[in-house]
Amino acid sequence: MARPKPAAKAPKVRKTQLTHTVGDFEAAFWPDESPVDNALVMTMGALHEGHAALIRAARKEVGPEGRVAVTVFVNPLQFGPTEDLDRYPRSLAADVRLAEEHGADVVFAPLPEEVYPNGTPQVRLSAGPMGERFEGATRPGHFDGVLTVVAKMLHITDPDYAFFGEKDAQQLAVIQRMVADLDFDVEVIGVPTIRETDGLALSSRNQYLSETERAQALALSRALFAGRDVAAKGPAAVREAAAQVLAEADGVALDYLALIDPHDFVEAPDDFQGEAVLAVAAKVGSTRLIDNVRIQVR
Repeated sequence: MARPKPAAKAPKVRKTQLTHTVGDFEAAFWPDESPVDNALVMTMGALHEGHAALIRAARKEVGPEGRVAVTVFVNPLQFGPTEDLDRYPRSLAADVRLAEEHGADVVFAPLPEEVYPNGTPQVRLSAGPMGERFEGATRPGHFDGVLTVVAKMLHITDPDYAFFGEKDAQQLAVIQRMVADLDFDVEVIGVPTIRETDGLALSSRNQYLSETERAQALALSRALFAGRDVAAKGPAAVREAAAQVLAEADGVALDYLALIDPHDFVEAPDDFQGEAVLAVAAKVGSTRLIDNVRIQVR
């Protein structure tokens, strides 16, 4: 008589803990001295499927016994005086539910005074020349604010891995450079952009778009895909194909369209070959959107 098979193990049920202070986070994220890998996903909240993909990637990397933390913090240092800090979407209860559904152990959602207990920090990190181009030219000081809060969060959470979306390509590049240049003991992993079925890149700011504006915003991804489709013809063909789509688009106020060397985030020369980032930024209505695709130029 055959022996009965052991019952299959039920999947681990996670109850995500919401924390607001550094002390509570540390108690929740490191409940014991177990030698497990841990991962961090940094967000400003208003979580969507793009963030869910980051959390899933983090969980996959550390395995079922590892720990995954998600930060939810709208960082005032990275907003300019005319930008949307006050109206940036905030939905903490929904954010915690999404984080729990996709494998997070802890959500750390501090108030500004917890992150910056001495007020606006007098000493900040500088993104240097990489932070002064493209997004940095449009938003002076933005990447200094990003790097300052990322550095603080990395110190607080002490992860083995930190996950960021490739949609914010320049942000990912300056963070990777900071980690390399300043010897942070963490591996930064980029996760591909998540898109709607019609190609629109997911963004927390998409909710600002009217129905008409959302349709107009599709010109950004169409332009990028047009450039990607002619990547084998070289940089000039890529730029021309993408620019043609945007020139014919209604309701799109272009900030920049650029083919970029991802290593130092400078414009790729006409004889460039290899991996490049084709990036676009534009206003649709009153909403500023960014998008990019990674392509192999030959």
